[in-house]
Amino acid sequence: VFGTTSEANSLSQRERMSLLEHLVEKSIPAARLMPGTGAANLPDAVELTKHALELGAGGVLVLPPFYYKNMPEDGIYAYYAAIIDRVARKDLKLYLYHIPQMSGVAITPTLIARLRKQYGGIIAGLKDSSGVWDNVALLLKEFPEMAIFPASEKFLLAALKLGAAGCISATANFQVANIRKLIDTPDGEARVKLDGEVGRIRSVFEGYPLVPALKAAIAAVLKNPNWRIVRPPFAQLPEDKRRELLNALGLS
Repeated sequence: VFGTTSEANSLSQRERMSLLEHLVEKSIPAARLMPGTGAANLPDAVELTKHALELGAGGVLVLPPFYYKNMPEDGIYAYYAAIIDRVARKDLKLYLYHIPQMSGVAITPTLIARLRKQYGGIIAGLKDSSGVWDNVALLLKEFPEMAIFPASEKFLLAALKLGAAGCISATANFQVANIRKLIDTPDGEARVKLDGEVGRIRSVFEGYPLVPALKAAIAAVLKNPNWRIVRPPFAQLPEDKRRELLNALGLS
């Protein structure tokens, strides 16, 4: 929760905290949650991280500071180091969030190595949303001790074979059963076929603005139009595109 798909950076800090409290109050196991706590400013990132841990979150997924571009690696290192030092909890499990096409800030192998050297297992893993398979494969090779998650189920099968922990995918909200089945199915023809179908569905969504498209699909599945609501600067899919999407997903 509170990654790109849940529009975390369009929510206020208070909204993010109260919604996380709501999930825990409704018996979502906190230890299974990895809420996004990154922010463009350091104090908010620290407060959100502390709050998540106080609720019992099993880990936090932390964007780099994303407003200023072309910052030196020392600056990005200092941001993550300050979060860890100010939170000051041994149970912190921090997952780096590499999504350079949105943040404009890359989480490089040298940065990861520096953080791991200083903080060890507190740097527990990374979500790679770059969409670049070669980068996913490199990180899996260089950091086998970390939990690496590709962000697209298109990469899941190949990544699992290299030791990936799973995937953290927006479209898991739509096809989680197929993704779970893909993970559990032994190698063979059935797995290859399932991998193809999982990839096909992901490709359908990639033909549209991902967040509004996903929410339109969820609204159709749940028969609740409120799920189509997005916060500016996102806009709902135009009606013709919505119908086209639902038809491609077999929901029309």
